[in-house]
Amino acid sequence: MTEYKSDPEHIIGDEEALRGLFPAVTPLAVQKCQDVLDKHAQAFIRRSPFLCLGTQDMDGKADVSPRGDPAGFVRILDDKTLAIPDRPGNNRLDSLANIIANPNVGLLFLIPGFDDTLRVNGTATLVTTPDLLADLSVQGREPRLAILVEVREVFLHCAKAFRRSHLWDPEHFQDRGGMPSLARIILDQTNGMPEDENEMRRIDEELEATYKRTLY
Repeated sequence: MTEYKSDPEHIIGDEEALRGLFPAVTPLAVQKCQDVLDKHAQAFIRRSPFLCLGTQDMDGKADVSPRGDPAGFVRILDDKTLAIPDRPGNNRLDSLANIIANPNVGLLFLIPGFDDTLRVNGTATLVTTPDLLADLSVQGREPRLAILVEVREVFLHCAKAFRRSHLWDPEHFQDRGGMPSLARIILDQTNGMPEDENEMRRIDEELEATYKRTLY
C-alpha cells in the first residue's frame, strides 16, 4: 500500500483556521458543561456498564482503554469524585502508567440502547484504599487498585454519532465470523498460525476458557 501524505496546503494548523470552517458554537453547548456531577450525570453513571478511558503520557502519546462491568460499577464518591475498579487484563498497564506520568484523563460513558453519551474530564490518581477496593469487589474478588477521578468537566453528548453508526440497531450488527478470531489474528501478526486446524481450534477454545477463568 502506498504511503499517504497530506498536502501541506490543506492542513489545518491553527485554531483560528479550524473555527473558520464551522459556525459559532451555540451558547447552550457552552452552558451545558458542568464542573460537578449533578443528579442527571449521576443517574447516567449508575446505569452505565461501559466506559472508554482516554489517557496520555508526558510526551503526548495517547491511549484509549475500554472498561466494563455490571451497570453502576463506577462508584460516585461525591459530586466531584469517581472510583473506577481496575480489573484483570493483559498487564501492559498502558493507561495506569500514563496516569502516573500525566493525570489528565477523559471518560466516555455508554449505556446500551442510549444514543447519547456522558463525557467526563478530570485528573486521576491510582489508589489501593482497602475499604474502597472491598466495595468494588465482584464475585468476591477485589481489584488490585482503583482509579480515582477528580471531575473537572462533565456534560452529555448528543446522539448524532450513534444515529449515524446505527450502533445499537440489530439490523446493522455484523457477523463476527466475517473476520478471524482474536487468537488467530494475534498469532498471524506474531508467531504465525498453526497449520493444523484442530490445533487452532484448541487455541480458540483455550482463549474462551481463559476469559471465564480470569474475568475477575
